[in-house]
Amino acid sequence: MTTSSTSATAANPWSAILSNSTVAPPSTSTSSTGSTGSGSATGGTSSASSSSSAGSTSGSQNLQQTFLQLLVAQMNNQDPLNPMDSTQLTSQLAQISTVTGINNLNTNISQLLTQLQQSATIQSGMLTGHNVMVAGSGLNLASNSSGSGVSAVGGINLGSAAQNVTVTVSDSSGNVVQTLNLGPMSAGFQDFAWDGSTSSGSTAPAGNYQFSVTATGSGGASVTASPYNLQPVIGAVPQSNGATQLMLGNGSQVPYTSVMQIM
Repeated sequence: MTTSSTSATAANPWSAILSNSTVAPPSTSTSSTGSTGSGSATGGTSSASSSSSAGSTSGSQNLQQTFLQLLVAQMNNQDPLNPMDSTQLTSQLAQISTVTGINNLNTNISQLLTQLQQSATIQSGMLTGHNVMVAGSGLNLASNSSGSGVSAVGGINLGSAAQNVTVTVSDSSGNVVQTLNLGPMSAGFQDFAWDGSTSSGSTAPAGNYQFSVTATGSGGASVTASPYNLQPVIGAVPQSNGATQLMLGNGSQVPYTSVMQIM
């Protein structure tokens, strides 16, 4: 009988586990198992916390290391009678691969965005000393005592084609100085020039003036017309959000996207 019992034990690979469970009290076995599981879980949690902290600086490598530590801890503490299914392992490996790929993609996009912002800042800085067309109704009339050449330039953005476009120039007091009949214009942005002549035939003194635009289409219908003025760029100002503002000669700041024309 003894020989038979020994042979049965050798033939059954789980006999040692069963015999140990029989010898040890249930409470002691449970406590020991719980203690071991708790210690492993604590170690895994500590490693995960440490790796998570380091992952914020090291990126995807620490993320993979943390995953492998958790996976090994899970496999070490799995139930011998119900081991981890290979399908679950494959699924977890696929998940960490996906997360790592997304993390790398976010990093690359952030780097690309930073480079684009730096490039936009450099391009905006290169506009310093140039004149740009931005929204506004001002006209800066330079000295033109000889009566030759163009002294003031403005712009108009038409919502649709117009049969007749009229520009009215006024001084700082609101008095009409000159009326320019520009005739028909196509839709979109158009510029115009004023040589400083007044409606009375004299020459207006140099200074700052204002203008307004009226445009009519076929049948006399009103056409949307937005005024644009010419301003010198004196600098570029980077913003906290990564964008760049252009500092203009009149003291205002506008984004690079607001520039309609560079002259």
